[in-house]
Amino acid sequence: MNQAPTAPRICLALPTNRACSAALTALHAEAAYAVREFGADVRLLVLDSSDEATRAAHARVVAELPAAPGVTVHHLDEDAQRDFLRRALTGARLPDPERLLDLMLPSAVSYGACTNRAFLLAAALGCDSMHRRDSDSTYQLHAGQPVFPVHHELPWLGRPAAEATAAGVRTGLDPARADRPVSLVGASFIGALSVDIAEIRDLDEAVYHDVVGLWASADWSEERKRDLVEESFTGAGTDPFTGDLATLTVVDPMRVDMCNVAFDHAVYERVPLPPATDTIGSDYFLLHLVHDAGLPGIQHNRHIENFHTPERRTDTGFPAYQRRFVKFLLSMRYFHHVYDRMAAEGDRLLDADRHVRPGTVTALLRESTALDRAENVWRLDRVDTAYRKLGGRYAAFAEQLATDRDRLLDEAEQDIEDYARLTEAWPALVRAARTTPLAPMDG
Repeated sequence: MNQAPTAPRICLALPTNRACSAALTALHAEAAYAVREFGADVRLLVLDSSDEATRAAHARVVAELPAAPGVTVHHLDEDAQRDFLRRALTGARLPDPERLLDLMLPSAVSYGACTNRAFLLAAALGCDSMHRRDSDSTYQLHAGQPVFPVHHELPWLGRPAAEATAAGVRTGLDPARADRPVSLVGASFIGALSVDIAEIRDLDEAVYHDVVGLWASADWSEERKRDLVEESFTGAGTDPFTGDLATLTVVDPMRVDMCNVAFDHAVYERVPLPPATDTIGSDYFLLHLVHDAGLPGIQHNRHIENFHTPERRTDTGFPAYQRRFVKFLLSMRYFHHVYDRMAAEGDRLLDADRHVRPGTVTALLRESTALDRAENVWRLDRVDTAYRKLGGRYAAFAEQLATDRDRLLDEAEQDIEDYARLTEAWPALVRAARTTPLAPMDG
């Protein structure tokens, strides 16, 4: 691939709430690679929500990173993030800023909210794109060298797809979309399932198929549900990287993972991610939006290696993680409706400048909140039956779930309402963020 004619400023972002010193060092090496190979100006952004001792260890790692011209590291704890958000919200002059602050920086775990903060900070740093990595993953090695995804992310992101085609990039893109910008570049992962539920499959494969199939829409055929189960959470399998393969296309959301993705600023500065708490998969919405709007992307094979940290299987971590999984299943009642409607809208999701229309997305989200909850009641019934079959701590979780049903149903609907509210406020918040400096305590 040829490199872009002008040096972009990029945000290479790592949100974390766990110890990840090795990931920080590896991310810095990827940032240096982006400067060395593409002349990029890299803002390495670490959003640190871990405990005080872990943050201190991370700060020591950051302080000891070797000097790398063109790489600027920003290590922000939650106090620094909150300070920035308050000032941006003040500049945006939006109603009920405290509620919006809660959606941007909730007290509970939110994969979407942490990435939204990265989006806003990327805007504040004047970045052309945001490149997301995770702390529970690592880069593959090939011939002794790390396989950095930024190799494919930087050359074409934000440029007309036709330029990539003219330079010889393999393409499966409809020529009618060649004038549209490359809006997403991504790959997947190899290794452990992206969702830590392999134990269910080991205990009872039939129960695993039943439970995983619950994230399908209730009206799907059994064959379609089976296909979904077979490919769910498996990423790119287990085969290691042997050589580069990249294709210009409208990227299938099932072929990209959020630990290995980059977005052009024209996408994330218009629509945020769902800020839902205690819900896995809440950070995947933009993959669907880019796909359904027919925006070009590059799908490559520099997959990241995924692993699971042990806290998800502790006595406290297990029920918390299972609750996130159940909330993900319930969220799909609403998201399937929105995805179907976005697919039907197609090109109408874009304005005359080929940018996504936030108002259209907001309207579809609000429309979905009127859906009947009966399908989600059915999902909870199926989960209850399945987990009781598994016995042990799964049966104990089913008991807990039985007392929490109404609250879960309410939360699933409220999450969508909150997302619509944030999406409506997002353009003004991004405009304010662009002129909001990072806090003085920024490292």
